[in-house]
Amino acid sequence: MEEFKSGFVSIIGRTNVGKSTLINSLVGEKVAIMTNKPQTTRTAIRAIVNRENSQIIFIDTPGIHKPKTKLGNTMIDTAFGSVTDVDIILFLIEATSEEIGKGDRIILDKIKEAKKKTILIINKIDLVKREKLLKLIEMYTKEYDFEAVIPISALKNDKVESVLEEIEKLLKPGPAYYDIDEYTDQTLRQLVEETIREKALKLLDDEVPHGLYVETEKMELRSTKNEEEIYDVEATIYCLRNSHKGIIIGKNGTMLKKIGTYARQDLERMLGTKINLKTWVKVNEDWQDKDSIVKNFKFRD
Repeated sequence: MEEFKSGFVSIIGRTNVGKSTLINSLVGEKVAIMTNKPQTTRTAIRAIVNRENSQIIFIDTPGIHKPKTKLGNTMIDTAFGSVTDVDIILFLIEATSEEIGKGDRIILDKIKEAKKKTILIINKIDLVKREKLLKLIEMYTKEYDFEAVIPISALKNDKVESVLEEIEKLLKPGPAYYDIDEYTDQTLRQLVEETIREKALKLLDDEVPHGLYVETEKMELRSTKNEEEIYDVEATIYCLRNSHKGIIIGKNGTMLKKIGTYARQDLERMLGTKINLKTWVKVNEDWQDKDSIVKNFKFRD
């Protein structure tokens, strides 16, 4: 019988290269929130893939960007902090890159420093011609001795299985760290907060989303008169300014209702339970520079 293997794998890359899309494809469940806006992921989310002879624990990290607040600095620390504590690194870049940009260069330097087994993943291959792809591969393989180079399209779920197979080859024998039924280490409260934030990110104007954070105030499971289970959930969306509060609520509360409806539908699908969701909006100026809040986004071992 084949020996059981396990290990931790960090997914690192610039903002908006498709890390969250890839992690959801690898796991086959929605673990990380996905939007077309940069800096969507704020914390290191663990996602678990259970295979016949292995357990792979992925760490989806915030995208590398130039920080402007304490929150931004924490996100960068989280991303780079994960690199030193894992067995394998997946370095995700875009197939559309013309050169090794500043952000990718910083990541490459961190990988060289960490001396970890690294797989180069080139995402969005559906957007470029083969010649351009080969040129990009040559450019990167001159820089570092990658264990493998895998061109994929995370959005189209193309070649994603190859990534899992390649990781499995590099894993060492080890135990299953999580129950085989688990696919994330996020708590239900965190899932609620991230789902509400995702809907807000998708529906709101560009100036509002990154000034948002969500806090679950209440999450209680009860039975209805018909013996049906339902979660009563109350959550507050915090924003930076009063003008943002008005945009989030919308005319006659329409925007907030839409955010809540989409979040509830998603959560009911994920949890397989009815949800009674109530949301509020409050202003908390400069929260991105408040230690008491920013500490919640730090990397947790």
